[in-house]
Amino acid sequence: MSTRIISTKIADHYKWGGDLDCDGWHLVKTPNLSVIEELMPPGTRESRHYHRRARQFFYVLDGVLTIEIEGQNCVLQIGDGIEVSPGQPHQVFNEGVGSVRMLVTSQPPSHGDRIQA
Repeated sequence: MSTRIISTKIADHYKWGGDLDCDGWHLVKTPNLSVIEELMPPGTRESRHYHRRARQFFYVLDGVLTIEIEGQNCVLQIGDGIEVSPGQPHQVFNEGVGSVRMLVTSQPPSHGDRIQA
């Protein structure tokens, strides 16, 4: 395995959220682990869902993120993180005036493991 520095400048990029114009960059993308940097503009949200297998950890790099987990809203500031277990319905929101930048770590990767709640 080669050592390689990764950043959003060279990582695989994708858009998510339909017309919400959110961004994601795959910093680590293996069969066992996913680390994605995401950018959510103000007023955006993802749809409420859960994962059958994936355990996720959300870590805020910039902005203020609200995440609803099983009916409880948690507000994360810069440097805050929260774990979401498999089977826990959740939804992230950016209700602030600025963009939210965060890391989303999933093990195993969550793509293809998403069930609408």
